[in-house]
Amino acid sequence: MTPSARVQAAIELLDEVIASARDDGPPADAIVAAYFKTRRYAGSKDRRAVRELVFRAIRRSAEIPVSGRSAMLGLSADDREILDSFTGPPHGPDPVIKGEKRAPVSLIPPWIERELSPLVTRDEWPALVLRAPLDIRVNAARTTREAIAEAFPGAEPTPLSPWGLRLLPDTRVDQSEALAEGLVEVQDEGSQLIALACAAKPGMRIIDLCAGAGGKSLALASAVSNGAEIIACDTNRQRLSKLPQRADRAGATITTRLLDAPREAEALIALRGSADIVLVDAPCSGSGTWRRSPEGRWRLTADRLARVIALQVRVLDLAAPLVKPGGALVYAVCSLLGREGMDQVASFLGRHSGWSVQDPFTDIGRLDGAGRLLTPGHDMTDGFFVARLVRS
Repeated sequence: MTPSARVQAAIELLDEVIASARDDGPPADAIVAAYFKTRRYAGSKDRRAVRELVFRAIRRSAEIPVSGRSAMLGLSADDREILDSFTGPPHGPDPVIKGEKRAPVSLIPPWIERELSPLVTRDEWPALVLRAPLDIRVNAARTTREAIAEAFPGAEPTPLSPWGLRLLPDTRVDQSEALAEGLVEVQDEGSQLIALACAAKPGMRIIDLCAGAGGKSLALASAVSNGAEIIACDTNRQRLSKLPQRADRAGATITTRLLDAPREAEALIALRGSADIVLVDAPCSGSGTWRRSPEGRWRLTADRLARVIALQVRVLDLAAPLVKPGGALVYAVCSLLGREGMDQVASFLGRHSGWSVQDPFTDIGRLDGAGRLLTPGHDMTDGFFVARLVRS
């Protein structure tokens, strides 16, 4: 592909990403992958170059551009090579018209600025949309971090998680024997730290109430060398169905329980007052994962935020009765927004008596109300809020 053809392909992809963001469709990663499945003529260098153009344009604009062309023209303001690629048909985009609209550069939508935790100051904003590092979690029940590091040239121990390795950006973990044999899982260091905050021990009963595909359930099983009873629950059949195969690969014993919304409480009656730990990794805005999905800024709306906040309240109220006296409820969201983090915990403590706050970490992240906040700029992890609440 010529440079002009690459720019044209990026414009076409950006148009699809913009439409998908407006209609709550597939993420940008999936759109790019599908695009090249039907264009076998594009070589690996072409695919990488086009993908890079697409994500550079997405990261540059906090709000949805009017079109892919507008997004690419905005990117060309700082890249003469892109501007020179507007050469016209048959392969390039039409030449630039004087005064043509260009997407402005911005990092955070103005309405979201007001929602951010006070800890996320303006000097941290650029880190929110930088490319994320590639982290893996070592299955400590079956191997060691040192042994796995030898299999991945350039791997370095993550600074905060005792189970993590940070790999070179283009490492093909998906093709590694370590992944196939269940010795590692791809997992951001911040996500690993949520499992660490649970302080799981052998013999415990642990309920992962919003387990999804089970990444944190697997981390918990690894942390206790498969010596705890772990019950992974979710209302999403498709996501939860991925866990048994992953658990089998990792050598972990995890029970899955599909919950029927809105009758989750009925299915959980037998577990009331029995759990040493209940992990609520709640649905959220995803504002802590913009490094991986920068178009998430385009998808988030005030209405959507209000819906997930209401869902967090409901899930926390479902979780509380499951915790036994002396047990812990660990609440986490991959969010940097105050209403999903410190405000949500304060609201929970106002609704439920007999709970105390316990610092989940002593030297990781920063105190944010009754919990701790991890941010890309401060901790080099995805953004997470985590709080640990103990039942008296």
